[in-house]
Amino acid sequence: MLTISVPDSLRMSVEAASGGRQTVLYTAKGQPTYMNIIPQVDGPSLDATLPAGPHPAFIVGGVTKSQIMIGTFPGVIRNGELLSLPGVDPTASQNHDTFVTNARANGIGHHVCTNAEYALLALLCRANSFQPRGNSNWGRSSDATWETGRRNDGAAPGTASGTGRTLTGSGPVSWRHDNTFSGISDLNGNVWEWSPGMRIVDGEIQILENNDGALNTTDMGASSAAWRAINGATGALVAPGHANAVKYATSGTAAYTLVRASGSSFEGMTNPGTTPVGADALALLRTYGLFPVASQLGGTIATPATNGDAFFITLTGERLPFRGGHWYSGAGAGVFALYLFLARSDASTSIGARPAFVL
Repeated sequence: MLTISVPDSLRMSVEAASGGRQTVLYTAKGQPTYMNIIPQVDGPSLDATLPAGPHPAFIVGGVTKSQIMIGTFPGVIRNGELLSLPGVDPTASQNHDTFVTNARANGIGHHVCTNAEYALLALLCRANSFQPRGNSNWGRSSDATWETGRRNDGAAPGTASGTGRTLTGSGPVSWRHDNTFSGISDLNGNVWEWSPGMRIVDGEIQILENNDGALNTTDMGASSAAWRAINGATGALVAPGHANAVKYATSGTAAYTLVRASGSSFEGMTNPGTTPVGADALALLRTYGLFPVASQLGGTIATPATNGDAFFITLTGERLPFRGGHWYSGAGAGVFALYLFLARSDASTSIGARPAFVL
């Protein structure tokens, strides 16, 4: 008997060009989606203030994973699936639940990149002493205006009109998370990205345990029983509405409350409560990118520098997070930027989402 094997030339070429750091997966409908492979890493290797053990992005449904995969590019919806593809205009103007539905349609293990996964990427960038730039000024970098991408509307970079999104991966190497062309693209600027698995409700911080937001079966709805608050005294996960639940505020000294004015830099967040948030709870919050690991997040760990990544918040109702910034965020865009301003039903030309995968 003769067996003929036809190799997948696209996957082989991507893996060869990236030294095995990138691959191509195929969705339920057979569409390709480009992914970066992130091997398991533990908390203290990212920052000494983080808890021991694997970062929670690698714990899904109580099972520790040896790797996860993050979309190399912001997502585009095609044929009802959310894909990571180079050289396309990222899909925007869709609400949280629409992106989640389209990502899950790819098949088991596929999901919208979660808050836990974005936090991991931000901490990896800092641990490697590199903060990627990106499209934060109408098709160019606000920090290095000679760095440009190709605008989807055909306008010249820097033109402050039209729709300033750039085609995915069209920027320079400094727009990749590790300063190589095998890195993850467009984490700084271009479009804010929905990051499921975290929310605030009337200022109270709530998360889905570990990286359970990556599970296709997890109920992430507003009334889901899976949401957990964080006990500010112990760091334990507790039912929403717990007396010691950690909250955000824009001023004051309430117990177990973190304070930062909306529109300010994330790194300047403080813990001024009459009963401050305890050490174990702070460590957990740092792990999820919800409290800064240091007072200066830029530069290198040995020589830190001020980082302007922004923090925006609305303290009423349910607010779900975006990460990264958009094409006119300026210095406020970046891997630590956190936007807790809008409801799950909101949509905008400056808001997208990134696919991810874990199995």
